[in-house]
Amino acid sequence: MTVAEFGKAVKNLKGKRAPLTKKQKREARWGFFFLSPWMIGFLLFYLLPMIASFAFSLTKFNPAVPDETVYIGFTNWIRAIFNDKEVLLSFTRTIHFAAISLPVGLIFALFLAILLNSENVIGKTVYRTLFYMPSMIPLVATVLIWNGVLNEHTGWINILIERFTGITAVGNDGLRWLADPQLVYFAYTMFGLWGVGNAMIIFLAAVQGVPTELYEAAQIDGASWFRRLFSVTLPLITPVIFYQLVLSVIGSLQYFLAPFVLNQGTGFPEGKTRFYMVYFYKQSFSFFNMGYGATLAWLMFIVALIITVILFGTAKYWVYYATEEK
Repeated sequence: MTVAEFGKAVKNLKGKRAPLTKKQKREARWGFFFLSPWMIGFLLFYLLPMIASFAFSLTKFNPAVPDETVYIGFTNWIRAIFNDKEVLLSFTRTIHFAAISLPVGLIFALFLAILLNSENVIGKTVYRTLFYMPSMIPLVATVLIWNGVLNEHTGWINILIERFTGITAVGNDGLRWLADPQLVYFAYTMFGLWGVGNAMIIFLAAVQGVPTELYEAAQIDGASWFRRLFSVTLPLITPVIFYQLVLSVIGSLQYFLAPFVLNQGTGFPEGKTRFYMVYFYKQSFSFFNMGYGATLAWLMFIVALIITVILFGTAKYWVYYATEEK
């Protein structure tokens, strides 16, 4: 047999698929049966609504008078991308806030996880519980609690700052966390730090999953605690850091609850809290411009998808998987 004949035979062999046995067919049917709830749920609650929302984005649709729906093509898209300046402004505010809150939240959660994994901390289980408990409080209640904590007249943070530093922090001339455009993003970041318990638990599990023999080997080589942290701990938990980063980015782009609860979406102070999702809500459910709201939702989906793809593209340069060969 020549080389060409052998290659042709191999190609024909690959093209033929052995028929499934009765047992394999039965297992396949059971597999589809157990997958069917997820497949039906995805179809009914994700795929079809997405298709419907894209269809709405091509119309002038008011849910109060659905009979007056008019097909207008890509007019909503042109308005959102080229004509509506508030779209870009609200998105810029969202990115500005995310640039402050996202790294602070991730670093703080990772810091707590590393701290509560230390052998020198007494009562670690108690502290873990205490740090996780605030994440169980409903978000609306959390926002209202911090609204009182950051009050410029009675908030205990301003009182402590004034008492221990001597800086005038209480009163109208003090630190108006929620009314000062320069401070409001830092105030909202504090809201987020209140609920880092979920991220802390995930980071803690990742840190505890690092093989102890690597620490022992590094210690024998004379590596300091910081050297072991940056050369052993952080590289081995980069998959979890990447996971939390992706979730945090998507969550930051969808930031909505705090400005809506505190200011009903007015953008106070000086429009600084009129984030993208707040603007989307106002267009969709306050002005009942559901077609334009669907367009805004799709734009955010596209932006989030692009950012996520970029993050996955950069992951190969800094995310280390133990099963990969470098």
